[in-house]
Parts: sequence; C-alpha cells; structure tokens
Amino acid sequence: MDAQTMLRTAVVLLAITAAGGLSMAAMRFAGHPRPPSWIAMLHGLLAASGLTLVVYAGLASDMPAGGWGGLLLLLLAVLGGLVLNLRYHSEGLALPVGLMLGHAGVAVAGFLVLALSVWNLQA
Repeated sequence: MDAQTMLRTAVVLLAITAAGGLSMAAMRFAGHPRPPSWIAMLHGLLAASGLTLVVYAGLASDMPAGGWGGLLLLLLAVLGGLVLNLRYHSEGLALPVGLMLGHAGVAVAGFLVLALSVWNLQA
C-alpha cells in the first residue's frame, strides 16, 4: 500500500474515531458521568490505529509538512484522552467537561490539519 493510501485510510479511521468521540460527549452532556467502557476502548483503538498509520506513512515516505503538524496536535490530544481514561473513566469518576472539550478541540484541530494536508486542500 502506498503512503498516500495509508494516510487517507488513517484520516477515515480518525473520522470514525471522531464520531465515537461525539457520541461519548453526547452521553456526557445527557447526564451520564462516563460512556460505556466498550465505546471508550473502541475510540482509543481506532485512534491508535489511525495514528500508527500516519506515523508509518510519514516515516516511510514524504509526508506533507501539514501532516506532521496534524500528527503533533493529535498526539497532544492523545495525552488528554489518556488522562480522561486512566484518571477518570477507569476510576469510575465523572469525566470533567472542560478536559473533555479540550481533548476534543485539539483532536479536531489536528484532524483538520492532517486531512487538509493529505488531500492537498486549501484551508
């Protein structure tokens, strides 16, 4: 599989990941303190799969500079996701809305930068 196909596949995986994130946020805003564990685990697995493809494609070929910037933002979002999962979700605590929104905001920014870069679109 060529690098461009890997990057586009990663963007699709990350879009599915975002849909799961939106559903978990909707649950939180509906009054549930945490999403079901299976959704949180699937969200993390899809994110890790997409990011692994981005890293591999970036190291195996020439990835656009925006791709590296998007990856950096997504890796920052991963840190927020790890805190949400390991500090709050696994301990049975309600997810803090501010941290959840911060995680989502950085992830969306990283996704958009990566997607625009991969498809060579103008912002």
